[in-house]
Amino acid sequence: MIKKFVRIFLTLFLTIIGFVVTSDMMTNAKIFKLFDQEPPSTVATLVTASVVALTLGFIGYVGTAWLIRHVKRLIDYTEVELEKIPSGQIITGSIGLIFGLIIAYLISTLYNYFELGIVNSVLSIITYVFLGYIGISVATKRMADPMRLSEVFKRSGLSISNKGATKKSKGARPKILDTSVIIDGRIADICKTGFVEGPIVIPEFVLEELRHIADSSDALKRNRGRRGLDILKIIQRELNLEVQITDKDFEDVGEVDIKLLKLAQAIDGMVVTNDFNLNKVADLQGVAVLNINELANAIKPVVLPGEEMTVHIIKDGKENNQGVAYLDDGTMIVVEGGRKFMNQTKKVTVTSVLQTAAGRMIFAKPQ
Repeated sequence: MIKKFVRIFLTLFLTIIGFVVTSDMMTNAKIFKLFDQEPPSTVATLVTASVVALTLGFIGYVGTAWLIRHVKRLIDYTEVELEKIPSGQIITGSIGLIFGLIIAYLISTLYNYFELGIVNSVLSIITYVFLGYIGISVATKRMADPMRLSEVFKRSGLSISNKGATKKSKGARPKILDTSVIIDGRIADICKTGFVEGPIVIPEFVLEELRHIADSSDALKRNRGRRGLDILKIIQRELNLEVQITDKDFEDVGEVDIKLLKLAQAIDGMVVTNDFNLNKVADLQGVAVLNINELANAIKPVVLPGEEMTVHIIKDGKENNQGVAYLDDGTMIVVEGGRKFMNQTKKVTVTSVLQTAAGRMIFAKPQ
């Protein structure tokens, strides 16, 4: 419906413009005096204006479909690109653009005193474009400065409204996501439950690493990287959490893990990961870490020696006559003498539980 309306409107607009402009030119005696000719008759004027009007109307009717198609592509492309830009950056960029245009207007008024004709118009256009761009550029590049200033106040224990604020009044600490926990995906479900407080911080160097993984020639790595980007989209759009994309980087450091630890120290944040090695290094440097694997182990049901359970033995164990089964949460159950019950469901009695950094292992024997 809208396409039809636009097509009819442009056709009528060009037809009317063609008729009015052609009629005005052909009835303007000054134009024909320049060529020492008499103005055409009224009939000739009407015929010529009608032909021009119909020609422009036909061009408008035929070309509108092409114009609408390309305008729609331009709008779709603009929407996709704007979705990639954080809302805070769009707001600050708009404010910078407004200030740049105001300054350009004030400067352009000075050009009128020189009476340079078309040069004034050209200089005004250049001034508007240049200062508008400068306004957007300065505003977006410096938008993080107020945030960094507030972080300085937080780290020093000061507040604008209450200089005696203690660490307890600071609120939840920022949670910095590393690449492994984003690809893992469980962080989105944990955030959805509401157990995670405070802003979620995603460094740009982590996003860059995810993009490299998503563009890998290896199919497995490529799928993992794309899964990570999908998880980020869910966290940013579907969850009621504050998500911050920070461009703070440490160019003197090459490893992403070390950059994460330095960023956590700089903003007094906590690193969220499931990387065992990163967890150890963070402990050595005094950086707080939330390990997803440790959380998963902590919320598994407690099993005590002597308890009974029903399991399905699916494969051989490492030792002689052992069988292996799994709980729904992935916990391995080693059944002594369970090899002869392969591919059977059997009641077993728990004999011992072994807790390791990699997870929990339950030992049992058939009843």
